[in-house]
Amino acid sequence: MVQAYILIQTEVGKAASVALEISGIPGVTQAEDVTGPYDVIVRAEANNVDELGKLVVAQIQAVEGITRTLTCPIVHI
Repeated sequence: MVQAYILIQTEVGKAASVALEISGIPGVTQAEDVTGPYDVIVRAEANNVDELGKLVVAQIQAVEGITRTLTCPIVHI
């Protein structure tokens, strides 16, 4: 299982609606609108890195109002 935080920048005024829509995507375990340099932070999981990439590119980035994403895989050191 691969888990990651996905940091999202949105168009002005879109953070809440983006977080709500993303929270319904399978593989997303949490989506919160936040303040700071990013507007939404998502925690997601997938069986492997390839599936995580597909989740981000095909589903999350397809949500209207997103301008940029940064995917941060979780590592256990």
